[in-house]
Amino acid sequence: MKLIETHIVPAGVKDIRLQEYAVSIFKAAPTKSSIKKAIKRGEIKIDGETANTGDWIAEGQKIELFKQEAPEKVFSLKLEVLFEDDHIGVVNKPAGYPTSGNYFKTITNALPFNLKVSTEPTALAAPQPAHRLDNPTSGLLLIAKTGDSLRKLHRDFKEKKIQKIYTALVYGEFPGKKSLQYKIEDKASETEISLIRSFHINGNDYSFVSAIPKTGRTHQIRIHLAKAGFPIVGDNLYGKENSTGNIKGLFLSATSLKFQHPATLEWMNIAVAPPKRFIKIEEQRELT
Repeated sequence: MKLIETHIVPAGVKDIRLQEYAVSIFKAAPTKSSIKKAIKRGEIKIDGETANTGDWIAEGQKIELFKQEAPEKVFSLKLEVLFEDDHIGVVNKPAGYPTSGNYFKTITNALPFNLKVSTEPTALAAPQPAHRLDNPTSGLLLIAKTGDSLRKLHRDFKEKKIQKIYTALVYGEFPGKKSLQYKIEDKASETEISLIRSFHINGNDYSFVSAIPKTGRTHQIRIHLAKAGFPIVGDNLYGKENSTGNIKGLFLSATSLKFQHPATLEWMNIAVAPPKRFIKIEEQRELT
C-alpha cells in the first residue's frame, strides 16, 4: 500500500471514535461511506497500527490513509490516448472489448498500461472509466484518475452536462433530422439523429448519421434506430442480416465528447474520425 495522507490529532479532541472523526480529515475519503470502506480494507492506520471502526481518537495520534496499489494483472492492450493529465484521460476504445466486468481482457484492465499514475492526493489505485461503451461499440471513453474527478464526472453524467455524439452506419436513406422517442423498458428515452450523408451499394440505400442520446438507456441508440426502421449495420441483436459483404461488427462509434474538466472546469471538446472500416464500406459504392 502507498501512503497518501497523514493527519495529527490536535489538542482538545476526545470522546469520538475513528469512523466519525475521520470523515473530516482526509481529502481522498471525504464521506462516511468511503471512510468505512477504507477501514475495512485496512487502509487506515493509527500510530502505525491497522485501525478499527470503533477505535477511540486521542490528542497527538498520527492517523494515516493508504491506498491499494494498482492491480498486478494488467491487460497489455495499446490504446489511443487523446488526452491525459493528472485528473482524467480520454481514450479511443476499440470495438470488441468490454469496458469493464469480470474478465481479464477489459478496457479497465488495459488503462494502467496506457495511462500514468496520478500524483494527486485523491489518486485512484488505478484509472477508472467514468461511463461505459458496449462491447461492440468503439470510440471515446472518459477516464477518471482521482476520486474527486470520478465523483464529479458521475454527477455531470447524471445531470446531463456531458454530451456524447455517436456516428452510425444505418440501412436506408435517413430523412434529415429527427428526434426519436421510444420507451425502453417502460422508461422515456430520446435520441436526436441527424443525417451526415447517404449512398447506394448494390441497389441498397445506406446512411451515415450522427446520434446524440438525450437519455442513457441500455442499447438506446441501437433500439431507437431499429424501431424507426433504420437499423445499424452489423447489429445482430436489433437489426437485420448484413448485406454489405464480409465486413463484420457493429457500425456504431462514439466520435465526440463535450464536457467540463472536473478539476480546471475548462470546457473540452474532443473528437475522432470513425474507424477506417466505416469508410471502407462507403468505398464500395464506387464499384457499383
